[in-house]
Amino acid sequence: MLTTSEKEQIEKEIRQVPVKKAACIEALKIVQEHRRWVSDEGIRDVADILEMSPEEVDSVATFYNLIFRQPVGRHIILLCDSISCYVMGYPALHRQLVQLLGIQYGQTTPDGRFTLLPNPCLGTCDHAPALMVDHDLYRDLAPAELESVLAKYT
Repeated sequence: MLTTSEKEQIEKEIRQVPVKKAACIEALKIVQEHRRWVSDEGIRDVADILEMSPEEVDSVATFYNLIFRQPVGRHIILLCDSISCYVMGYPALHRQLVQLLGIQYGQTTPDGRFTLLPNPCLGTCDHAPALMVDHDLYRDLAPAELESVLAKYT
């Protein structure tokens, strides 16, 4: 069930668009902001408030790669795997992250600290390779820098 705060925030988004359905992504982001991910119950709740079917809302949630449909760690690592990042050192970064974290894409560290996800583009091709941890962007990265980057997120 949506909290009062979630409902109020979603209603505010609805008032800014011509039809309720247009607020779907924002509504999902609000639920995720409060809960860290969007459960099946969250999908149904958003569907109810937006007058959509749960299947319609789920199709939006599963299309948009930054809506998480399963529990995630406290910090999300998005590693850019675009062609620019790949050419500029993505494979070495990926190997180092897998080694440091002991997880593969889509997994969360046993302590719940990090979830590692691929990202098709972080929009910083002129400073590849790149990754994001939560909302922090790291550019021109070398594998040797990863340990100090991860240490910032306790």
